[in-house]
Amino acid sequence: MSDSLHLACPHCLAINRVATARLAASRCGKCKQPMFTGTPLELTGVNFAALIERSELPVVVDFWAGWCGPCKMMAPIFAQTAAELEPRIRFAKLDTEAEQALAGRFGIRSIPMLIVFKQGREIARQAGLMQGSQLKRWLEPYLIGAPA
Repeated sequence: MSDSLHLACPHCLAINRVATARLAASRCGKCKQPMFTGTPLELTGVNFAALIERSELPVVVDFWAGWCGPCKMMAPIFAQTAAELEPRIRFAKLDTEAEQALAGRFGIRSIPMLIVFKQGREIARQAGLMQGSQLKRWLEPYLIGAPA
């Protein structure tokens, strides 16, 4: 594990080098905003490359749609887990209706679909509604600072 990570600012998309020991208190060197808010980021075609492909911190993405009942049930669980686990992993959401090209790129056929990315590469995928304890257990191997 490196002593620092490159990650994109969720506000201005500038790439920052952040010491792993200081992730929780990190601020963007360009816009001075906090790097972590404890809430899932909204992904779009505009910010996807910076937040997913150019960040060394693992990112779990919730692929969802507004008409999906299980997605609506998953939303507060995902948000609560983000509040508990950030900055050890970044949380983001992608609306498959608004971003159909990105949903198609990753072969999203059922939602909610959770995918963990590291430096733009998919490293894990899980379909369906999960409870908070299940979600935390599933994410444990990907957390920065988690036991090997």
